[in-house]
Amino acid sequence: MAGFVKVATTGELPPGQSKKVDIAGKTVAVFNIGGSYHAMDDTCTHKGGPLSEGHVEGNMVTCPWHGAKFNVTTGEVAGPPARTGVSSYRCRVNGSDVEVEI
Repeated sequence: MAGFVKVATTGELPPGQSKKVDIAGKTVAVFNIGGSYHAMDDTCTHKGGPLSEGHVEGNMVTCPWHGAKFNVTTGEVAGPPARTGVSSYRCRVNGSDVEVEI
């Protein structure tokens, strides 16, 4: 059953930052891009690097292991060596709570 789960507060996740969270057996990276929140699988499709630990620039995150780039808003791969994107999840802000739909 899908539903929104609180993963952070807006104060815990400043613009340009990310956070790793575990939701319903999934490891998810949550990003604040200019006050807009986005979530996607935390595991790079190339070799499993933690995307939540990657460098964020604009709406792109670079995997810290081998440099693959992903669009934070869609999960689509934007640069090699990864060839496939990751799943993305809807986010919303409810008061000061950041919630992800799983």
